[in-house]
Amino acid sequence: MKNNENKELIMAIEELEKERGINKEYLLESLEVALASAYKRNFDSAENVKIEMDSTTGEIHIYAQKEVVENVEDNNLQISLDEAKQIEKKAQIGDIINIETKPKDFGRIAAQAAKQHIVQKVREAERNMVFNEYNERKGEIVTGIVQKSDKGIVILDLGKLEGIMPLKEQIPTEKYKVNDKIKAYVLNVEKGIKGAPQVLVTRSHPDVIKKLFELEIPEIYEGLIEVKAVSRDPGNRSKVAVYSKNPDIDPVGSCVGSKGIRIQNIINEMNGEKIDVIEWNEDPAIFISSALLPAHVMAIDIKEDEKFAQVIVPDEELSLAIGKGGQNARLAVKLTNWKIDIKSETQYRELMKYEENQKTDKTTTKEGNDE
Repeated sequence: MKNNENKELIMAIEELEKERGINKEYLLESLEVALASAYKRNFDSAENVKIEMDSTTGEIHIYAQKEVVENVEDNNLQISLDEAKQIEKKAQIGDIINIETKPKDFGRIAAQAAKQHIVQKVREAERNMVFNEYNERKGEIVTGIVQKSDKGIVILDLGKLEGIMPLKEQIPTEKYKVNDKIKAYVLNVEKGIKGAPQVLVTRSHPDVIKKLFELEIPEIYEGLIEVKAVSRDPGNRSKVAVYSKNPDIDPVGSCVGSKGIRIQNIINEMNGEKIDVIEWNEDPAIFISSALLPAHVMAIDIKEDEKFAQVIVPDEELSLAIGKGGQNARLAVKLTNWKIDIKSETQYRELMKYEENQKTDKTTTKEGNDE
């Protein structure tokens, strides 16, 4: 390359450092490796080649690297001690000597290789910047426009890149159409083919609801109210357990909002998914009873060691406690992380009567044997 081209290259590299944050030293080192590769490829060289570029002027120096040996067997890779001392007086056997060479036409090749390399590094830097930006947004809600909905996969336009929502991360009751504007939760960010970042998003994960609560309810964002647990049947119903250390704050009322406006905003975002907000309690009996709402619990027997709860509800509320297809009970189990057995008052009385009869029969049998 000519001197003015060399200086322009250095100026371009310095500009990239300022604008793109690509370290000048790193770019020069990687460029030297790329130029060495271009040299060997274009001149069919079997030599070990080292290229150095002056960081101020951009001047390129090409060196053939040869090992100092007693008997030369390969002229491309080795040099005798006598020849080496003509270049470096203190040369010794085993040293590596750099012999500068100036091949014709390498300036043109170098200019082309440098341009290609810098374009490549700029693309890499841009991909890394976008990757880092979205990697920091992992666990956040993003807004995207549906670009494609095909073969079970939904592609969202997130602005700088695409979000991928596989079938299992979609809400079964939702249909996604091109140009639909939707919110999704960033599950993960990965480097895909050729280093391009890929954003994996979801609408079915329980954390989608949790994050929407943080966005919609200032007391949660500020840490005055805590979301303790979320259980979901995506598209149908969610249960959210909330808690506040401050006795003056009503966590459920704050989340529901005046006339239900806060919770309604979240329900609308989830296309009508019903959301039950309950108050978390460290007493498992109280918490489990709340988790089974809208059914009312008459009595509850807790077995701490087994994390098992026997729950009794009024006869007329058994189906309400279990829910359609077992949904209410299933969500309560996920929310509390307890095993829950629900029985109606009549079922429980019949069970108690049966167990009492069993005890009586055993006692009678034992007395008969004793006689």
